[in-house]
Amino acid sequence: MLTLGLNHYNLRAPRPLMEQLRRFYCDVVGLMPGERPPFASFGYWLYAGDQPVLHLSETRAGDPAVPASPSTFDHAAFSCCGRAEFERKLEQSGIAFTTARVPGTTQVQLFIKDPAGNGVELNFAAEDA
Repeated sequence: MLTLGLNHYNLRAPRPLMEQLRRFYCDVVGLMPGERPPFASFGYWLYAGDQPVLHLSETRAGDPAVPASPSTFDHAAFSCCGRAEFERKLEQSGIAFTTARVPGTTQVQLFIKDPAGNGVELNFAAEDA
């Protein structure tokens, strides 16, 4: 078996929070809603180009709760361009961010939190740094 790359990640939330997540990942991060198979549960597939990289799924009353356990999840990272525009958008939206440089490169990372508190990294290549 050979792993070829990351396919997608999934966030599950009650509908009101799921809608906030959809708006955030579309309006702030720049993902686009797209086609989703007709699953029995409600949700969205959000695309980066042709790839559905983020699945949002609604949790419903009666769904088994996620067991309380420590999480090692820190953030999801997206390759981006247009750093100055992203920074303006974040500032105008009142979204706090921190900036870091990848050691030994000219890459710049912006770190933000989504409405559920998940970490999000926006990674900019050298020409945007």
